[in-house]
Amino acid sequence: MEVFSSLVDAVNNILWSYVLIIVLVGCGIWFTLSTKFVQLRMFPEMLRVLTEGIGSKGSGKEAISSFQAFCVSTASRVGVGNIAGVAIAIVTGGPGAVFWMWAIAFLGCATGFVESTLAQIYKLPRGNGKFHGGPAYYIQNALHQPGVAKLFAVLISVTFGLIYVSVQANTIALSAQTAFAIPPIATAIFLCVCTALVIFGGMKRIARFTEVLVPVMAGLYLLVALIVVIMHIDQVPAMFALIFHDAFSPQAAVGGGIGTAILTGIKRGLFSNEAGEGSVPNAAATADVSHPVKQGLVQSFGVYVDTWIVCSATAFIVLLTGQYEIGGKLTGIALAQASLASIFGQLAPAAVSFMILLFAFSSIVGNYYYGEINIAFFEHDEAMNRKVLNIFRTGVVLMVLFGCLAELTLVWNLADLFMGFLCLTNLYAVARLAKYAKLALNDYVAERKAGLEPKFDPNLLGSTDGVHAWGKE
Repeated sequence: MEVFSSLVDAVNNILWSYVLIIVLVGCGIWFTLSTKFVQLRMFPEMLRVLTEGIGSKGSGKEAISSFQAFCVSTASRVGVGNIAGVAIAIVTGGPGAVFWMWAIAFLGCATGFVESTLAQIYKLPRGNGKFHGGPAYYIQNALHQPGVAKLFAVLISVTFGLIYVSVQANTIALSAQTAFAIPPIATAIFLCVCTALVIFGGMKRIARFTEVLVPVMAGLYLLVALIVVIMHIDQVPAMFALIFHDAFSPQAAVGGGIGTAILTGIKRGLFSNEAGEGSVPNAAATADVSHPVKQGLVQSFGVYVDTWIVCSATAFIVLLTGQYEIGGKLTGIALAQASLASIFGQLAPAAVSFMILLFAFSSIVGNYYYGEINIAFFEHDEAMNRKVLNIFRTGVVLMVLFGCLAELTLVWNLADLFMGFLCLTNLYAVARLAKYAKLALNDYVAERKAGLEPKFDPNLLGSTDGVHAWGKE
């Protein structure tokens, strides 16, 4: 196992140091400029469209609203990366890593908009208001590269349905052990049962589950962070000064200097907000909306929620309480628990453990959702679909068990490795199709300026090749 872990770490160093940093930042800048800073100029519209979708039921009895799709994607995004991942970033890359998390999130908003809009354009109807879509679908339907599409479908099913699930389960087990001395095997059994109850109920149950859980868990955590900030309000200016200073002049304890600060911030930021990975488009495509850009805007806003709000909450807690040590052994969820314990006493670890359970379990459910969508991509007959899906669901439950019992370093390194492969496959397709998202955005803006509620006509794309869910005139 040690040899395998070292091999994964070596591949990660090459992938993240020389390849992904250029691709991610390059695409983010390109999409930001080509959409004329969609993440800034369309911010008020993001809020309007998001609130419009609350309570909406869509056109079919099994339809998923834009708000439900947002909650499913946020359930996947907002997980242990927002707490344990941020703590790891600060210990590894110093406070300056937080700045680079913010920076990649700003660029990621544009990337997220483009990929989610494309997912809506090229989604497939499934009857009763249901849709499937995502990178595998737009790679096959628009680029006509079924081999690459199948590769992506397999990668995302393994990455999110199996690898990422183990990361979430690992953090829940560690948190429960730290707070309550609960053996990991006991946590594993509990989580396996809860996971099975939700995922064997299908996508509609998952959508309803996340619609309720996500706002509650995020609200509770942000309230705790706000209390910490208010209690240390006099230290807030110095905290921001430290973040910005160390982003460009890291402390000597940061091995590798500014390079480590940047890479750590980008890796942990991407793991958390998922912009460019091709995961969120799978949820975006399921929404029943009148125009693809609506869901693109909603999911772009999701990057802000994840990184600029929830991740920042953890960063503020860790930095203001001063329990961290750059390069120290106290890291991840244990550091977050220690930070809150310094303020709220011995009840804090238990409270953090409960919040981690909510965050991580919602991510397990959201991550599974992406796997189910991509398994449907292979278009087996109905009986075979059920069989494959049940095998996959069983695999997810088993990976929950594995994650609870595995080493922290190995599960995070595997997550980084597969995240890198996903990004490269997805961004290759998004870069080639980005012009269609831009055309859709221009149409949406023109209709809004004319005082209309935007309705999508695929003929404006110039080519309706691969478009199946929107009427062609």
